[in-house]
Amino acid sequence: MTAYIMRRVLLAVPTLVAISIIGFIIIQLPKGDYLDRKIQELEEQYGDSSSMEMAEELRKRYGLDKPMAIRYFVWVTGFIQGEFGESFEYEVEVSELVWDRLLLTLLISIAALIFTYVIAIPLGIYSATHQYKFSDNFLTLLSFIGMSLPAFLVALSLMVFVFELFGIPLFGLFSSYYEGAPWTAGKLVDLLKHLWLPVIVVGLNGTAGLMRIMRGNLLDVLGQPFVRTARAKGLKEAVVVIKHASRLAINPLISILGMSLPAILSGEAIVSIVLGLPTVGSLLFRSLLVEDVYLAGTLLMLQSMLLVTGNLLADIALAWADPRIRHE
Repeated sequence: MTAYIMRRVLLAVPTLVAISIIGFIIIQLPKGDYLDRKIQELEEQYGDSSSMEMAEELRKRYGLDKPMAIRYFVWVTGFIQGEFGESFEYEVEVSELVWDRLLLTLLISIAALIFTYVIAIPLGIYSATHQYKFSDNFLTLLSFIGMSLPAFLVALSLMVFVFELFGIPLFGLFSSYYEGAPWTAGKLVDLLKHLWLPVIVVGLNGTAGLMRIMRGNLLDVLGQPFVRTARAKGLKEAVVVIKHASRLAINPLISILGMSLPAILSGEAIVSIVLGLPTVGSLLFRSLLVEDVYLAGTLLMLQSMLLVTGNLLADIALAWADPRIRHE
């Protein structure tokens, strides 16, 4: 098991290196850069040569006067040491911008992942054991609706519904009183009051799809000979389904766990923009628009590390559940 984990970790390192190189290049592919827009703003504001001098100072300050390869090397070596560079637009250290947002992103993503699996697996088992009955057909209809609805539309609909019904505005993760305030018990309670909406919205599409996968897997397993043998021996149906069949049917879902995190993070980005959430998604979108290279590159790398870690944990969980994998 240890050798298997080491192999997976060693594979993750070149993956992250490749992502950092490709991401750093792609962010800067559009013509011009942040300072080109900054120069226009300075010319409109001052209208003389001093604007060019200020722009040149900014270019040297952020290292934009150096070749891309040197800038990448400086940035990536600083990233390894925990120094992410300075944001062009916000003019502060990137580390001051990302940590709170990253923690909130992780909270939403993990909560959505738990919500997805806790809801989808029991519903998938119930649907498979009641095949072609009204309840199965009803759950199938709901799952197709859930997979087809865009996350932003669900978010807007829930916001309007809750406001019209209860008069509660659901925008952001905190009430105005707690925005920017230090963490207290009251702020934590306020966060939990606002957290359920983005968790449901982000997890809804994944729940519908995962339920269908669990249903299909379990139906395949229930048709295998060992299940018929277990029933013939007089075992209770609940024991056959939960203890024997579901253990095999759930293995593919463990593999999907690693791929679920990218979908949740991408869905979180759209929902964060619609709901005004102070998470990584909206900040990354803004940094890409203005080509804030160090901020966008750092956010991209942090998200990539989360995805690689999620895949690694899924591989370990699958190897633990199915010993054949670790010996391949």
